[in-house]
Amino acid sequence: MTKSPFDPGGDLHEPLNDVMARISSELVDVAELIERLEPLLSNGRSTEFLASPDHMRVMQGIDLAVQKARGLAGFIDGIGERLDSDHLIDISTALNLITLEDMKRRLKASIHAAPSAEIYQKASGDLEFF
Repeated sequence: MTKSPFDPGGDLHEPLNDVMARISSELVDVAELIERLEPLLSNGRSTEFLASPDHMRVMQGIDLAVQKARGLAGFIDGIGERLDSDHLIDISTALNLITLEDMKRRLKASIHAAPSAEIYQKASGDLEFF
């Protein structure tokens, strides 16, 4: 880590604690998106479907995924809160690995965008089935 806001190559560096807070926020967003699946799997279904062991495993898996995402968000947030704001990093290489443009924008320091869990409720978008 470096203590200078710019290196000789001109790459922007930013406080690691800010980056970690944004990552934590993304994980909370993921948890909210996953949580919204639960009603789809139980709403209006027959009692036989709801009582099946396979369905129960799916529901438990969704619940576990939500707990893990929220737990990781809290963990990252907790570490980030204890970091000195002098610890600067360049996240440009890591951002290049992200394929979702809206997430990439939210992870950039100067851009504040609404979480995708809020956005997808208001607008339709692309959907790819694999």
